[in-house]
Amino acid sequence: MNCSGIKFLRTLRVRSKAAQVDQIQVGDITVDVVRKNIKNIHLRVYPPHGAVRVSAPSRTGLQIIRVFVSSKLGWIKKQQLKLRSQDREPPREYLDSESHWVWGKRYLLNVIEADCAPSVCLEHNQMTLSVRPGSPLHKKQAVVEEWHRNLIREVLPELIAKWERILDVKVKSCTVRKMKTRWGSCTPRTGRIRINTHLASKPAECLEYILVHEMAHLIEPSHNRRFKSLMDQFVPKWKFYQAELNRRPVNHEDWNY
Repeated sequence: MNCSGIKFLRTLRVRSKAAQVDQIQVGDITVDVVRKNIKNIHLRVYPPHGAVRVSAPSRTGLQIIRVFVSSKLGWIKKQQLKLRSQDREPPREYLDSESHWVWGKRYLLNVIEADCAPSVCLEHNQMTLSVRPGSPLHKKQAVVEEWHRNLIREVLPELIAKWERILDVKVKSCTVRKMKTRWGSCTPRTGRIRINTHLASKPAECLEYILVHEMAHLIEPSHNRRFKSLMDQFVPKWKFYQAELNRRPVNHEDWNY
């Protein structure tokens, strides 16, 4: 592959306890390279500003990684532009009349301080958060996030059973947790799936789409033509749901990876 016109600067090497991290420059893009015990090279672009990271097999040379990244420059810049232009929700303050979203519907927050167990409930267009007197912001946030997590946990068993029958696969475990850079993830080798807690704020159809997406990786681990064919077959509107997630404002986070 011809890589002329690409400016390669010297490699900066940083060592950490977890892994060897190299930093390379490809054109005007800085790329963090992490070597792991994996078989293939994986490229990711992270919010909010489009940081680029490559995970590569332990013995992969930097020149090979440079060539790989250079072949993806167009895609990388497209993803960076999308991330930088994406609307973001303001930081939550958990105050009365603040907007919160549950399954794609907007609710106005009503905070009640009471000497009882914390709880969240919905009624009409109102979301009532009950916390103990003097509860700090991080406690209010933790209560709402745990409530979101439980909303998803309640509907997952039925959805998993449904799609195990359709896809003829078996999910070993499915956990719900806060994730900063993905809506879901799957480890095909172990059959384990993880779902982002924030999906409780999106339309329910988006949760099902993400679950099917991850379960399809139990058949095809990569995002190749076969994988997209599976999605076309089983979730014909998957591109619509993908666009819906990309269109809606994403949660405010202190993004670190």
